[in-house]
This record gives sequence, structure tokens and C-alpha cells, in this order.
Amino acid sequence: MRVVVGLGNPGKKYELTRHNIGFLILDFFAEKYNLEFHPSKFDFYYSEGQLESSDFFLIKPVTYMNLSGVALLDFLRYHEIPVEEILVVVDDVNILLGQVRLRKSGSDGGHNGIKSIIYHIGTDQFPRLRFGIGSSFEKGEMAGFVLGKLSKEELVSLKKKFELTTGLIEEFIEGGYKAMLDYFSRNAASTDKKGEEIPGRIDLS
Repeated sequence: MRVVVGLGNPGKKYELTRHNIGFLILDFFAEKYNLEFHPSKFDFYYSEGQLESSDFFLIKPVTYMNLSGVALLDFLRYHEIPVEEILVVVDDVNILLGQVRLRKSGSDGGHNGIKSIIYHIGTDQFPRLRFGIGSSFEKGEMAGFVLGKLSKEELVSLKKKFELTTGLIEEFIEGGYKAMLDYFSRNAASTDKKGEEIPGRIDLS
């Protein structure tokens, strides 16, 4: 059993914002497999399915970004899943729009959603798929930028790039982090010597 957690903020106000890339990527994946998200008795929506005999859950916390870890902890209390089998999908202002990085583990990198997850589940040893939203904002204006709506042109471009993330998620579900890493490498990524972080970026435009 593997789990993919997409981070974002709930509600109409935050739909199609840069900070909701995690939600958008999971929605794109779910649409491909005709999956629906259902409310749970906790603060997350979920969907579940199977790929090549590998069971999986998709999770979208609705606690707001800064408390994402609360929702994941509630899920893990009822499902004994090793943290290395949890993939967290997040936006990243330190990466160009539409480009991707993978990490096996590590610090929060300044992302409040990741920070909350590390705090609440008590470890940073879970994989992340970081999707770039760029940094086209002036000093002191990051909050407004990440909570800003994506333009129609950006959405069209990003939906094409979500095909890559769908492939990565499929590989993670079927084979774990190593399989996802290999898939990424085959798509022109470059890895470091340890293989733990993928600084190379893939741009499908």
C-alpha cells in the first residue's frame, strides 16, 4: 500500500492557485483513472485504487496548508504505512514553472505544508515531488504570488507537464521511490552521486 498526498488549501477562494499545485496534480491523476475523492470523518478527502495489483490512496488535506500534517497523522493512525511509502506532492517557488525535482527525504525547504508534516508525523524521511511554480514576485510579495490564480495560459501549459507527474506517481505506486527515480532519470533528469536528490529538471514544453 502506498499513499500520495497532494498539498493545497480548500475552498473556492484557493482553486487554481499556485499553492494548490498538489491538489491539481492529484486531480489530474484521478481523472485519468476515473477516480473520485470522498470526504472522510477527518480533515482530508481521499480516493483509493489499484495499479498493477498495487493498492494506493490519494489524500488531499483540507486543514489548510500550514496544518497539513494534522490530516496525514489522522490517516496514519488508522493505516500502518511506512513513511517511505508516502509521496508528498507540493509546489516550490525555488524551481522554474513546470519543472520537477524529487527528494527522498530532508528538511522542509521553507514550505509550511512540509514543515507541518515533519512536525506531526515526527520524521522527515518521506519522499517528495516538488513542482515548480517559479518566483516572479518582488521581495515581500511571495504570499500574494503563491496564493494568486494561475492564468489560462499557465494552466494549459501545466496540464501538459502534469503528464510527467502522472507517470512519476504511477511508478511510485507500482515500485516505490526507486522506480520513480529510475523513471525520472530515463526522462533526461540528472542525479547526484548519492541518488537522494534530483537537482536536474525536466521541462516538457
